[in-house]
Amino acid sequence: MKRRQFTKIIPSAFLGSTLLVTKSISSKNKKTIKPKRLKKRDTIGLITPGSYIDDDGLQKAITNLEGLGFQVKLAKNIRAEQGFVAGTDAQRLADLHSLFADKQVAGIWCARGGYGCGRLLPTIDYPLIKKNPKVLVGFSDITALLQGIYKETGLVGFHGPVGSSDFTDYTKEYLTKVLIEPTDKLPIALSKENLELAKTDKVFQTATIRGGLATGKLVGGNLSLLAPLAGTKYQPNIKGKLLFIEEIGESPYRIDRMLTQLRQSYPLKAAAGIILGVFRGCEMKEGSRSLSLMETLTDRLGDLNIPVFYGAAIGHIGDNLTLPIGAKASLDADKGLITLLENGVV
Repeated sequence: MKRRQFTKIIPSAFLGSTLLVTKSISSKNKKTIKPKRLKKRDTIGLITPGSYIDDDGLQKAITNLEGLGFQVKLAKNIRAEQGFVAGTDAQRLADLHSLFADKQVAGIWCARGGYGCGRLLPTIDYPLIKKNPKVLVGFSDITALLQGIYKETGLVGFHGPVGSSDFTDYTKEYLTKVLIEPTDKLPIALSKENLELAKTDKVFQTATIRGGLATGKLVGGNLSLLAPLAGTKYQPNIKGKLLFIEEIGESPYRIDRMLTQLRQSYPLKAAAGIILGVFRGCEMKEGSRSLSLMETLTDRLGDLNIPVFYGAAIGHIGDNLTLPIGAKASLDADKGLITLLENGVV
């Protein structure tokens, strides 16, 4: 089959540079809203709300979603580019609003993460999204959208692979079990691939930082996004929640700094428990005067008196779980077992 051709959009630096602050939802106690489950042959809107995606990445995203049995509709500005983001804020915001409003689109999938989603939070039309609830999938920078939308509307979002991720068998298994064929009380097995990698790469080794059982609604995402949400109205309420955190490419002292910020602002001790993904590329450099990654995580999280487990298949790795933000789950930190106690879709 011939390779698809995509038209590159070069927006004016000033196109749509002025954004109006849209309405938010005033209710403090927002009811959880679950979107409809996805079905084969549903139309999925593909969007780049953060960084620019190249031709190969976009083709991979389309192929991945078609491989799951979906039809793909590209957002109008998906090939836009402005510096380090995928077009102006106005263009990316228009795509987000357009896909939520489009009655033919059953779900919205972020083609990639990168940077830029946090810029959109004050200008999102949250009432529009609440009136048109749909599955929204992504991770990394998409953390800002998932948490902001959940906080403002109550809509369950899905922390899972972006369109251009590697859709491994494990990844596709849990995409299917969470989004397409949901089952009650879904136990999530540790990744066999990650356990095999752990034999030669210690960053994949699982660890119980503090044992015990915890139950609560899932919130969380990428650490570098959760930290700047602190002090804003989009900061997740983690009291009694199961907080999951993932990261990539940050040295231990930066991990320490961000976790210290979360300790002081969220605060972390209010969570029911903490699930840590695989922090790939976050080990100390050889010869550096630094704590190791595990020493850092233990120092910052081990004294919270709540269950903490490291090594879940979450984040910038091949086997990447799909977790419904706002759905109830449990953690057995001694066994590393996560169980989804309710569906994230209806």
